[in-house]
Order: sequence, then structure tokens, then C-alpha cells
Amino acid sequence: MERKIIHIDMDAFFASVEQRDNPDLRGKPVAVGGSRERGVVAAASYEARKFGVRSAMSSRLAYQKCPQIVFVRHRFDVYKQVSSEIRAIFREYTDLVEPLSLDEAFLDVTENKFNEPSAIKIASEIKQKIKKTTNLTASAGVSINKFLAKVASDLRKPDGLAVILPEQAVPFLEELDINKFFGVGKATGEKMKNMGITKGSDLKKYTRLELAQRFGKFGSYLYDVVRGIDNRKVKPNRIRKSISSETTYSKDLENIDEVRSALGDLILKLVGSCKKYNIKGKTVNLKYRFSDFTTFTRSRTLGGYFNEEEIILDLAYDILTELESNMKPIRLLGIGLSSLNTDRKDNQLEFDFKP
Repeated sequence: MERKIIHIDMDAFFASVEQRDNPDLRGKPVAVGGSRERGVVAAASYEARKFGVRSAMSSRLAYQKCPQIVFVRHRFDVYKQVSSEIRAIFREYTDLVEPLSLDEAFLDVTENKFNEPSAIKIASEIKQKIKKTTNLTASAGVSINKFLAKVASDLRKPDGLAVILPEQAVPFLEELDINKFFGVGKATGEKMKNMGITKGSDLKKYTRLELAQRFGKFGSYLYDVVRGIDNRKVKPNRIRKSISSETTYSKDLENIDEVRSALGDLILKLVGSCKKYNIKGKTVNLKYRFSDFTTFTRSRTLGGYFNEEEIILDLAYDILTELESNMKPIRLLGIGLSSLNTDRKDNQLEFDFKP
């Protein structure tokens, strides 16, 4: 039996909530998180995206791209509450709901609580209920598996509904730009283009072994999905073991002051992700790679769970005292949390899909 999978993705969720709650922000380019001087953009409104502003972009770059951008402080407690309202709507139809974050989720409605045979109708109803309940818009993708539903939800944003029928799957995937394959990032996309792979039909020319040799497990995964094969089930609970943020710098960090400044930006990004997914940890992990590619990871552990910027910063600075006495140019810096509250059976949390 072919499955009926829906992927729901809220449109510019954080920024849309801010615009909903503050009429003065409507129609304006808005960035949630950061400030004009420093920090990282957690989310950008569609008005800001027109200028090239994206999430995870530095606030300084966002301001350069869009000088009229309005920075607003995040309100994760509000986003979490709205997310709970949206998930309650999902569960009116099925218990097979797999949240990927506060603003998106997979639903398996092959068998549903209303015995409704049309997944398209269910997706449309969910969109209408979300709009009525939250005054926010969502985009939906409907298809026979998670990969196709995820791709479909991005086809007609914002406030869109796209369907990829079983007979359309293979022709659609053959014409799909390789950068639209979920999981293909910038580096992988460039590598593929160097191999002559620009769309799905090019990808199909390679054997499973060839793709696995070049891209590991992800290559084997791509071999299947380009043929419309994705047997991953919708799983209501997924446990995350760690969360981190790291950057490789085009110019080495030469002194400890540069390291501290760069670390501050990474911690802001990490804390934003932790708040977004309601994640806390007991251990801070600092990773750094010197220009000669030697890499080290150092940790500090506390007795309780935390995700506060001040605590992470204090522990990271404590680790930096070790580095300061042996300072060499640094090309990569990373900060993360482990021993998470997601390890507890009574607090299983979802995390971003990785192929």
C-alpha cells in the first residue's frame, strides 16, 4: 500500500509571529535575533529574504544587504506556544506526527482518524485550521514518501500546497535541480556539478557503488530517492544526542581576542538553536582546529542542565585559558552541548532531519 505523507512547513515562522503580534512590523523586512552590530539571524521575513537575508547569516551581513532591516529580539516561549497549537491540529488527524522543529513536521495520514482517503484534502484542512487558529500561513507538500513531501512543501511557498502523485514522482525527480535535493548543501552541490550532475537524471547515471564511494551513506541514499524510493517511516519521537555550531574561517584567527569574538557569535547561534528545540545540556564542548589541521576538543561539565548564554560563555572561556598558553592560528572553531535533556526517557525531543 502506498503511503500518504504530508509535510507541513510554517512560512517564515519566527518572523511571521513577530509581524502578527506587532502591526508596525507588517510589510517590513524583519530579522529575528541579532542586532545591527553583532549576532546571528535566527529567522528572516519574506520581505527581508528578497534582499538575500537568510537564517544563520551574521547580523552585520544582513544589515549590509538590507540597511532598512528591523532586528527584533526572539521570544522562544511564544514560538513554542504557537507550535503547540499547530501540533494539536496535526494530532486531530493522526498520531503519526514527526516534528522536525517548532515550525515543521511530517504526518503519515495513510490511515487517519477521519478515515479520509484524500491526503490532499487533509493537508488543505490543516492549512485552513492553522490560519484560523494562529493567523499564520503554512505551506504543505503531499506525496508517497517523506523526501517527496519535503520537496513539494517548498515548491509554492508561501501559503502553498503542492502534490507529487505516484506517477509523477520519477519524471519530477529526473528534472529536479540537484540543489533542490534535500540534504545537498553548497559544498556537495559544487562537487556534484564538477561530476556533471546538475539534475536528477544526471544523478541516475551513477551506480549505487559510485555514489557511495564519493558521498558515503548519503550517496546510497541519493541513489534511492532519485528513483522515488524512500522507506523511512514517520517517527513520532526522535532523540538528539548533541547540538553544536561551528565555522571554518577564510582567514585564520590569529590571537585570543579574535577567538573570543568569534566564539561569542557561535554561542549566540548555539543558544538560539537550543531555545528553538527546547534543548539543554550538562557538558560544553569546545572544538578548535589549528592552521596545520591538528584538531582538539575540550569539555567542561556541570551537575545540572543549562542552555544559558552566560553559562556556556563562562565554561568556554575557562577552556580558552588552556588554549591561550599554546595559541596558534585557528582555522576552525566550534562550540556545542552534549549530555542533553533529550537523553531522558520522559523528555524525548525531535531534531532536524538528516538523510
